Amino acid sequence: MTPDYWPRAVAHLSAADPVLARIIADYPSEALVSRDDPFGTLARSIVGQQISVAAASRVWRRLEDAVGEVSAGAVARAGDKAMTGCGLSRQKLRYLKELAGGFLDGSVDPACWAGLDDERVIAELTKVKGVGRWTAEMFLIFHLLRADVLPLDDIGLQRAMGRHYRGDGKLEKAAMERVAGCWRPWRSVATWYLWRSLDPLPVEY
Repeated sequence: MTPDYWPRAVAHLSAADPVLARIIADYPSEALVSRDDPFGTLARSIVGQQISVAAASRVWRRLEDAVGEVSAGAVARAGDKAMTGCGLSRQKLRYLKELAGGFLDGSVDPACWAGLDDERVIAELTKVKGVGRWTAEMFLIFHLLRADVLPLDDIGLQRAMGRHYRGDGKLEKAAMERVAGCWRPWRSVATWYLWRSLDPLPVEY
């Protein structure tokens, strides 16, 4: 499922920012795709914390090999040894087990979040152990398809903005926000294209 706002966002960003216009032109037929799987999106985000997209993909494939479809039930039933053998740290294993338990007992209920604004969703999600602001922002972008999320702590976004706006230098968060000012109200879309400029495959959670 691709957001229906994507063409409007692309038109705005292409007109507002010549750097993004060049990147967007490189990927004319690609867009963010939601898996429509709230547990999977959160689980993928936990797996991907503080590691590269490629490393996260390898761990996820091994996890699928170990437990089959990565659902709350499958994670809850899986043995710790099988999951750590996929490359998960003990901490991420604990987070995934607790997330699975929350989905199964109803204490984590994504259906309650759809009508909340972004910051309220982040506040609710970060009550879940192992879910920080970055993970919540990935959920907003990839599951709820919120259009104007700027994940300033994301390593990929930092790298991409440094590469394209500072000649491979580093941009502080305040500078990132200034650059992104003209992207509103489509900062999620701009972020997706910047991620895309770094990796051979689209980022998906």
